[in-house]
Amino acid sequence: MNNQYHNLVPENLDAFWMPFSAQRQFKEDPRFIVSAQGMYYTDSQGHETLDGSAGLWCVNAGHHRKHINDAIAQQLATLDFAHSFNSGHPLAFHYASRLIKHVPDPLNHVFFTNSGSESVDTALKIALAYHRRNGEAGRQRLIGREKGYHGMGFGGLSVGGLVKNRNPFGLLLPGTDHIRQTHGLEANRFARGLPPEGKELALDLQRLVELHGADSIAAVIVEPIGGAGGVHLPPVGYLQLLRNLCDEHGILLIFDEVITGCGRTGACTAAERFGVVPDIMTTAKGITNATIPISAVIVPDSMYEPIKDASGDIGVFGHGYTYSGHPVACAAGMATLDIYEQEGLFERPKALQDTWQDAALSLSDFPNVIDVRCFALLGAIELAPREGAPMQRGAAVAKRCYEKGAWVRPIGDSLVLSPPLIISEAEIKRIFEIIGEAICEVG
Repeated sequence: MNNQYHNLVPENLDAFWMPFSAQRQFKEDPRFIVSAQGMYYTDSQGHETLDGSAGLWCVNAGHHRKHINDAIAQQLATLDFAHSFNSGHPLAFHYASRLIKHVPDPLNHVFFTNSGSESVDTALKIALAYHRRNGEAGRQRLIGREKGYHGMGFGGLSVGGLVKNRNPFGLLLPGTDHIRQTHGLEANRFARGLPPEGKELALDLQRLVELHGADSIAAVIVEPIGGAGGVHLPPVGYLQLLRNLCDEHGILLIFDEVITGCGRTGACTAAERFGVVPDIMTTAKGITNATIPISAVIVPDSMYEPIKDASGDIGVFGHGYTYSGHPVACAAGMATLDIYEQEGLFERPKALQDTWQDAALSLSDFPNVIDVRCFALLGAIELAPREGAPMQRGAAVAKRCYEKGAWVRPIGDSLVLSPPLIISEAEIKRIFEIIGEAICEVG
C-alpha cells in the first residue's frame, strides 16, 4: 500500500466547504480516506473499514476496478472531451444503446446529465415540456412525497420531502405538493422484505387530484425505495396502485432510481424488480461505479419522438449541460456495464437477500432497536432516539462501528446500509455483528 499520505492532515481545513457536513465537528476530529480496494476503505491512520455504504450508494461493483480505470485512461489518451450540442462522439450513442437494453420497454431514449440532482430536474422539465407539446400546458403542478429525496437542485428540492433539506432555502418552486409518506405503520415494523400494510397510502394522490384538479398535475415523482430519507420500502402493491392512479388521471409517473438503479434491488432497476414501469426514469450513482460523474434520464418513444419530429419547427430542445455525455464518463459507464454483465451483479442482491435479511433481522431484539427494514442489499437499523437528543445515538453507534471496522451511515437515528454488490456472505454477517456489538457498547 502507498503510505505517502498517511497521517498527513491538510494545513488548511477551512478552504473546502464540505457538502452535507457539520463543518466544525469534522474539523475537530477529521477523518481522511486515502485508499480503497474491493470492499474496504483505508484512512490516513492505516485503519481499514468494511464499506457498508458502497461509498454513498454508488460503488456498486466494489472499489478500484482495474477494467474501469483502464477504460478511463484509454479514453483520456484518445478523446478527452467533446460536447454534444449539435455535435457528437460515438461513445455516447454506443453507451445509450447499451443502457436501454437493461431497462424495461418502452424506455428507449437516454438524456445524459451529470448527477442525480441534474437528472431529477431534467425529468421534471421533460414532463412539463411534454404536456405543453401535447396541448396541455395547464399541467404544471409537480407532486413529490413526504420523506422523499430527489437531490439538491431547485426542482428536486421542491418535490423532495425532507424538511431539514428544504427549510434553509425558503419557499422553493411554486406549484408543488406532496403525497403522504409510507413509513411508520406499526404493523410494518421488523417486516421481512416489503412491508405488508399501507398499499392504500398511494390513494393520497386522489386527494391532491380533488384539491388541485387532475388537469393541473404534470407528474408524480417517487423513489421506488426511499434512500436518503432512511430506506423506506414500498408496501406490497403500493407502486402498482400509484401507477394505476396516474394512468387514470393522465399524470406522468417518474421513478427516481438514482439509488435503486444499477442492481441495488436485485435487477438492473426497481421498475423491473417490482414489475411497475414509470413514464420517466432517472438514474445515477452506480452507473459508472462512482468513478466519473454521469447520470441519465430515460424516456419512452411517446416523449422523445414528438420533440424530435418538431425539431424543424422549434429548433433545439433548450436543455442540457456542457458535460452531457462526456466521453470519459461514457467510457467509464461502458466498462462498468461490462463488469455488471460479466459478473452477474444486477442479480446478486436477489441471491443474497435471504442471508442479508437473516443478518439484519437478527438485531431485532437488541437494546434500543425499534425497527429493521431490509430488502435485497438495502437496509436500515432504526434506533430509539435519546431523550431530548435526537440523532445522537445513531451518530454514536455509527462512530463505534467505524472504530470496529465497518463504515455505516447514520441518517437520523437509523443506520443505513447499501454495500457494494460484490459483498460476500461472510462480510454480510460481519457487518451486522459489528453493528450489534456497537449498539450494545454505546447503549
